[in-house]
Order: sequence, then C-alpha cells, then structure tokens
Amino acid sequence: MSCYRSLFVALAVLATGAVGTRPCGAHDFWVQPADYWVAPGVGTSVTLLVGHGPYRQRSPIPLHRILRFEAIGARGATRDLRPSLQLRGPRNDGTVAFREPGTYLLVLQTDARAYSLLPAIRFNDYLRVEGLTPALLFRDRTHRTNADGSEAYSRQAKTIIQVGAEPDPAATVTRPVGLPLEIVPDVDPYAEPCPKELSVHVLYHGRPLAGALVKLTNLGRDANPLETQVTDEKGRAVFIAPRRGDWLLNVIWTEVAPASHDADFETTFSSLSFGFSRHP
Repeated sequence: MSCYRSLFVALAVLATGAVGTRPCGAHDFWVQPADYWVAPGVGTSVTLLVGHGPYRQRSPIPLHRILRFEAIGARGATRDLRPSLQLRGPRNDGTVAFREPGTYLLVLQTDARAYSLLPAIRFNDYLRVEGLTPALLFRDRTHRTNADGSEAYSRQAKTIIQVGAEPDPAATVTRPVGLPLEIVPDVDPYAEPCPKELSVHVLYHGRPLAGALVKLTNLGRDANPLETQVTDEKGRAVFIAPRRGDWLLNVIWTEVAPASHDADFETTFSSLSFGFSRHP
C-alpha cells in the first residue's frame, strides 16, 4: 500500500469512527419488520438495524452499497424491493406489502466495501468472541498477534415474513438463495405443528461450513445471545425452537485477504430473523 493510500485509509477510518470505538457486537445486522405476521395486502415497515443491547441503532449504510433487496415467495417468484427502500426515513427504512398469502423471505445483500480497523487487543478479542479461530491461528502463525487488525466486510440478511395465517408446506425459507454466507433452516420456524427443534445449515459459497459459531438471540432482550452452537462437519447447528417473541440467528466467517488488498481479512456477516409478532 502506498503512503498516500495508507493516509487515505487512515483518514477514512477516523472519519467513520472505526478505530478503537466500534463495539464487537456492532457488526450484527438484520432487517427488522414492524410485524413478522401480516394480513394480505397490509404493509409492514422495515428497518435496517445494527448492533445489540445499548449499541443497537439504525444502520447508516448508503443505498449504493445494497446490491440486493428482494422478496422470494413460496414458488420461487422474486420481487425486487430495492426501489421501495427509503433509507434513514424518520421512522423506518421503507414499507413492504404482499397481496398473496404465504411465507416470504426478504433477502438483503451488501457489497464488501465496508472497512474496519481495530487495535490488536480488541481485534483478537473480537475474533475469539465470534469463534473465528482460523483468523487467530493465522495471526499467531504470521507473528501478527500484537498487530492492529483490519477487515473488509459485507453483510447478508434474511427475514421470514408470514402473510396470512397458513404457512406454506414447502416454504422458500428452507432453500438456499445464493448468498455468500447464509443460514438455511431445515424446517420453517412457522410450521404447524410447531417444530421442537430449530435445525439450520450454514453455507459458505454454497458449501456446508464447519466450525462456525451460530448465535440465537431474543431481540426483546438482545444484550447477549440466548444460545450458541458451533456447526458440525455438515454445517449443521440445532437450537430449541422458539414460539414467542422476535428472534435473530447470526453467523460470521472470515478469510485471509489477498496480499493486494488493504485489509488483512475479508469477512462476511450473515443473519436470519423471524418472529411471532401478531401471531394469530
């Protein structure tokens, strides 16, 4: 990296407050609807949120960084929702509505142009908390444990919305949608009879991801996750299935960035939110 490029990155990081001020949990990102269960034709507002507990806030992401925001219905029909976004509106970031009953999946994908730089102690702590052991081992192997850590990162988010009272028997929510990192439920959380377990698979570039830390958080009490599981060799993690409240599953994975990049790592944050707001 040239001296001028280094100076530019440093100034940009300072301008966004990323040096030494970003809480570790502030990377967690999801699409929050006002209601997860709605009637056909009735709109629900959506808000892009980041962080947990006292650090929860509206996401400041600009529209040009959102590559994909769409709704996928039960038969795979896709509707582009990006034009409906009204980012940083006074109360929310847009409104969505669906005419036909069924189970819908909102899918949001950003580019990987976000940048974070943390002092060594905080970066190592962040890697430990998020279960990013390969990155810790790489820093140890390359004698960079005491060096500041940087990453370029993207965010992927999925949200399950139920329109009407009858979940689809073969819902889209149990199929991958092509995100770089995604949490795929093995059963629709809204299915009847209610599932006793919430089993999910984590896919990284379409392949099962082993050794990833998956967190289940009650969004009504979100300072800390309620349950965490590490994916097995098939990328599977199993949780107790919630039936009340609003919930978030999230996972993070990172790889060493190419030498030509400004960041040390390329990181992907992925979430799946669902809930029982106004459940009939």
